[in-house]
Amino acid sequence: MLEVKDVKKKFVRYTKDKKKEEFYADKGISFQAKEGTIVGILGPNGAGKTTLLRMIGGILEPTDGSIIIDKLNYDKNEIEIKKKIAYLSGNTKIYQSISGYELLKMCGELYDVPKSEIEGRISKISKELEMESFLHNRISNLSTGQTQRVNIARCLVHDPKYYILDEATSGLDIISSQVILDFIKKEKENGKIILYSTHYMEEAENICDYVIMIHKGLVIKEGTPEDIKKATKTTNLRDAFFTLIGGVENEK
Repeated sequence: MLEVKDVKKKFVRYTKDKKKEEFYADKGISFQAKEGTIVGILGPNGAGKTTLLRMIGGILEPTDGSIIIDKLNYDKNEIEIKKKIAYLSGNTKIYQSISGYELLKMCGELYDVPKSEIEGRISKISKELEMESFLHNRISNLSTGQTQRVNIARCLVHDPKYYILDEATSGLDIISSQVILDFIKKEKENGKIILYSTHYMEEAENICDYVIMIHKGLVIKEGTPEDIKKATKTTNLRDAFFTLIGGVENEK
């Protein structure tokens, strides 16, 4: 189980007149995620979603609060925790001069996957993500959707328990997006815990069991999609979000 407890993250920035100021990207976020669930992290650009996911993934250290993964914390168990995690951001770059197969094999070796198991895992993953037709093609020659599938596949070779997916389908065509979404649903059925950040409210509504809406570093609403829609008297999560922030006009 994942437990996020009152997590805050402070940064420093400079104003137009070059004065230094501190600000919080996340201002005290708490939630839990249990096995076999897809938790949607929703909100606009600048809401604090990516900062939150980077802290959960061990890339950033919280200023305050704690992150507990299977009763372990990063202070004492960083390597053990990271072996349980697959982290994918929307702007993750991968090697262009090698094939998808070569990348997956390299990632398997980095995660100490037994050599006797690597080939089987690559075969299984490439089938599930429909990569077999381009698995041995150089990554630089792949389409955007194919490249993203390879990008997701390289996170899976070590059979993680936790998926942290930040804008996994952003900019993809409808077929590639559906392949990835179907895979996510299947991994949920396998008992995995999936944190799914997206701008696409309709997408989140279709696949998420639980939703956490973040705005300006704060959780403004959480619950099942149906609970949120019922509480805001709306028919979809997009309208629910705008109801919660008082409409677009309040953001200008």
